[in-house]
Amino acid sequence: MIQKFIENEEAQLEFGNKLSSFISDKILIFLEGGLGAGKTTLTRGLIRGKGFHGNVKSPTYTLIEPYKIEGIDIYHIDLYRVNDINELEYLGIRDILSETSIVIIEWPQIGKNWLPEPDLLIQIDKKDNGRLINLTSSTKRGKNILDSYF
Repeated sequence: MIQKFIENEEAQLEFGNKLSSFISDKILIFLEGGLGAGKTTLTRGLIRGKGFHGNVKSPTYTLIEPYKIEGIDIYHIDLYRVNDINELEYLGIRDILSETSIVIIEWPQIGKNWLPEPDLLIQIDKKDNGRLINLTSSTKRGKNILDSYF
């Protein structure tokens, strides 16, 4: 596990941006943290780091926000409003996970026992005026990213 303290929103965007430079193909990232922890902010930095210049919004109500950037598919998924684990099947998440794409899931604990292990688990906690980020890899791909980044 790797820990990093992020001072403010701008630093969180930059963290996501820098992390994006170590991600080139299929990866599953779980983002955990309370409301307002900065999960979407980190994702915004990552997606912009991949070259997207439009609005990156929270998928809290749409559940899935897809992005296509220079031939790379990125899916930003928020499970906060999912009430029944069977909804994941109806949303087509199994198909998304089988693609060669970058998949970022907020509130993954809602899909526990249904979702596969992530390559990276990023836990974000509020600390003082900033955020404490814990990164854990569950796969060789995730470990390679962490080894490259840190």
